[in-house]
Amino acid sequence: MIKKIKLYVLKTLIRVIKSFNRSKKLYEKKKLMSSFKSVGTGFKLSKDYVMINPQYVDIGNNFKFKSRFRLEAIDKYGSQNFTPIVKIGNNVSFNYDVHIGCINQISIGDNCLFGSRILITDHNHGEATKKSLNKAPEDRMLISKGNIVIGDNVWVGEGVAILAGVTIGKNSIVSANSVITKNVPPNVMVGGVPAKIIKYID
Repeated sequence: MIKKIKLYVLKTLIRVIKSFNRSKKLYEKKKLMSSFKSVGTGFKLSKDYVMINPQYVDIGNNFKFKSRFRLEAIDKYGSQNFTPIVKIGNNVSFNYDVHIGCINQISIGDNCLFGSRILITDHNHGEATKKSLNKAPEDRMLISKGNIVIGDNVWVGEGVAILAGVTIGKNSIVSANSVITKNVPPNVMVGGVPAKIIKYID
């Protein structure tokens, strides 16, 4: 009898803990969603994420990301002020360890798929000049060379870096470990450091 009571208490405790964890996750999800400029339906929350200034971020429907997702819309750095804009379309999915950094504007179209360990940044610390190099990297001004635009149906492989001032055309594929420094036309596969066209997709 005592064993049955202990088992019942244990099962009840487990149910309470699970219910609490579900409620906590739901609360966290609702709180995060309310912090965006706008967000659609079907938002899927993972763990270990960092969202800096989500009030500058528009997100469409069916957005999902895996663990260690980091989105930084930077509006102030030292004495500098920025007005970042991040727009993410419908049905966009990010795998593990993705970092998006924006001081200017980053736009991602619909139905895009991103692998793991990806960097998307529209800025860098200073310029490659003697004057800039006299300062430690952290103390240099943030510089943007332009917006980033990623078109619809783009597939970005593992370990890719997408740098400032580039457009990736719709339906294009970015091979693993590529660095995008120039515009990518629609309907191509690119790869390499820096990335170059390796195949036209008919």
